[in-house]
Amino acid sequence: MVEMEDTAKRIGSGDVPVLATPRLLALAEAATVRAVERHLAPGETSVGTRVELEHLAASPLGAHVQVGVELTEVDGRRLVFAFEAHDKHTVVGKGTIERVVVDRAKFLARATR
Repeated sequence: MVEMEDTAKRIGSGDVPVLATPRLLALAEAATVRAVERHLAPGETSVGTRVELEHLAASPLGAHVQVGVELTEVDGRRLVFAFEAHDKHTVVGKGTIERVVVDRAKFLARATR
């Protein structure tokens, strides 16, 4: 459900009390994480590497937004997902998210350099 914390006004990406584009992206990314996590080997995780997002319609406070994802391409460790976000009335956003499967420990070691 869209709450005040999810709005463009609160996040700073605009000045209106509707679902912020960065929050829509976070919902879509979270859906891709859930879709892949049970398929990962111990010690693996996935990280986002590319995003394409069309924010098509505003979702007001109280709207329930759901995101569906589909794995459309696998190229080695690279995964490409298509997503579509809906509220009760319409498609509010769509796009693609690419993730790469990595070794968690090696990734974190590189990130702390």
